[in-house]
Amino acid sequence: MTKGRKTTLEERIEIVAYCIENGKDYPKTIEKYGVSYQQIYSWIRKYEEKGVDGLCDGRGRTKPFDEMNEVERLKAENRLLRAQIEEKEMENLLLKKLNELEGWDY
Repeated sequence: MTKGRKTTLEERIEIVAYCIENGKDYPKTIEKYGVSYQQIYSWIRKYEEKGVDGLCDGRGRTKPFDEMNEVERLKAENRLLRAQIEEKEMENLLLKKLNELEGWDY
């Protein structure tokens, strides 16, 4: 089994095209490109279902705010507010420590 590797969209298109042109010869494609069978199979399936758009890596993509339903919007806003609170708490701790080190006493 071949260990997976990171690929660009262009590489995925090239690998899928090569595999399809060679009658879906997976072993030959694996040998040439060093990508696992599972990955090639997955890309071909996605390509056959959605075309080139199916080969785009959507990981890490966040939905635009206007595409979210009310619950998703509230969760996103909640995450942002929690992050802001945590940042302010860290700032306060840092300022307290700085005051302590400088010998300021209130």
